[in-house]
Amino acid sequence: MNTGDDIEDLLRRPAPQVLAALVRHYGNFETAEDAVQEALLAAATQWPVHGVPDNPSGWLITVASRRMTDQLRSELASRKREEMIASWPPPDELFAPAADTGEPRDEDDTLILLLLCCHPSLTPPSQIALTLRAVGGLTTAEIARAFLVPETTMAQRISRARQRIRAAGATFEMPPEPERTDRLRVVLHVLYLIFNEGYTATSGPELHRGDLTGEAIRLARIGHRALPDDGEVAGLLALMLLIDARCLARTRPDGSLVPLSEQDRGLWNRESIDEGISLITRALARAPLGPYQLQAAIAAVHGEAARAEDTDWPQIVELYRLLEDLAPNPMVTLGRAVAVAMVRGPHAGLALLDPLNTDSRLAGHHRLHAVRAHLLEMAGDHEAALSCYRRAARLTTSLPEQHYLHSRAARLTS
Repeated sequence: MNTGDDIEDLLRRPAPQVLAALVRHYGNFETAEDAVQEALLAAATQWPVHGVPDNPSGWLITVASRRMTDQLRSELASRKREEMIASWPPPDELFAPAADTGEPRDEDDTLILLLLCCHPSLTPPSQIALTLRAVGGLTTAEIARAFLVPETTMAQRISRARQRIRAAGATFEMPPEPERTDRLRVVLHVLYLIFNEGYTATSGPELHRGDLTGEAIRLARIGHRALPDDGEVAGLLALMLLIDARCLARTRPDGSLVPLSEQDRGLWNRESIDEGISLITRALARAPLGPYQLQAAIAAVHGEAARAEDTDWPQIVELYRLLEDLAPNPMVTLGRAVAVAMVRGPHAGLALLDPLNTDSRLAGHHRLHAVRAHLLEMAGDHEAALSCYRRAARLTTSLPEQHYLHSRAARLTS
């Protein structure tokens, strides 16, 4: 007997292919997505009772296709549209291998769907929401809970995203170059944002959201299978695996945060680390250098160190220098400042932070003050460090991070 979790997994995996099949043959992304969601709901209700069908994807496509056909027929305004529907292929043909080649196009279709959900007409929050809904298979309620907004707000965001895609005249096909390359970078950024939100939730009582990190990794794997020679796709997947491998060591039993330097590395997932190192090693040898590859390389250096004191900090400094040259960003500078402090001392790291005081991108962000506090503590200026820890704690909305920063401040006053 399949459990509820088994059924949920069976439903989530084929959801993007089912949606891709309907959009490819029928058009109308919005109606297709509604039809797929109804089919998923029907499956969640019927499969636990009657058993999982031999071909789950085919079952979902058949049900979704019928739902979509019924919906569109009810909206027909002329005989011409009736004739158009009559010409559509039957549901059991929608999930067939690509014509003439005999090769399945599941991965390509899912990649096209990702590109569609990350259409440039959408804002990043809308891209994230639509990706999680249409490709990730999460319900609107699940996405709303992940980002701590009311379900009605998230439903409106998804609805507006669908409408924007339709208004933009987007079609279900692989965009031409160079638009394809630009759109792919947006997809990678959206997956990166989903992973980061899951790995360190920006607000709420939990530090880690495994549903989001797991979904980001799953979608990154799909992208890598579809584009195995793209260095940045491989770099992003490697980065996610290397970072997520530390998950179990990041918190204590009471939920409090454990910094990287204090983590029990025996709890790190060596299988994920080995896979990530293998991926980034191949990408760096074969593909043009990119920001995700460099971030993955930095994570790989940490992953290779059996103890914190074994970390090759000079190599990390050089990797951060390359990353800052390739993709200047204040968050990159923060990471470089910590690495420089580990090699040349805290005052050298603090000097790198000074220009960030006037960077509007970090206005009101707690990480600048948290890093400065850490380096000031290393330098022995406990009074200034205490002030920065407290300020950082006031600025973050993540409860585990607040508790950690308050505990660091309390240690300086004891």
